[in-house]
Amino acid sequence: MAWDSTRPVPWNRLIREWLIYAAIMSAVFLIFFRGDSTVGAIAGVLISGPMYLGFGAVMAKFGYQRTRMKDIRGAGKGKPKADTEPSATSNTEQSRAKAAPTSRTAGGGNRPKSSSRKRR
Repeated sequence: MAWDSTRPVPWNRLIREWLIYAAIMSAVFLIFFRGDSTVGAIAGVLISGPMYLGFGAVMAKFGYQRTRMKDIRGAGKGKPKADTEPSATSNTEQSRAKAAPTSRTAGGGNRPKSSSRKRR
């Protein structure tokens, strides 16, 4: 997509995501680097904020929208059902006849004989 200066930038979302990242990484650095100098690590996390926001703003102007967790969870539940107007594809699927059995689907008389039959 091309650059479009009229596209909105989701500043609240970008700031919230970076704050969550900064809190988690700061906690990780404080836990794992206790003896070392954590000031540099925390400073690095704080410097990453403007870089993340700038990169996110540029990507938003190009039209990139990252999929939200809410959208991913909703997709797993299935498509919303429209009771008022059924789609054209559902009508054709319902009226389609069942395919004829073939030897590959074990419906063409090629079934194995059961072992319960005894020869006399």
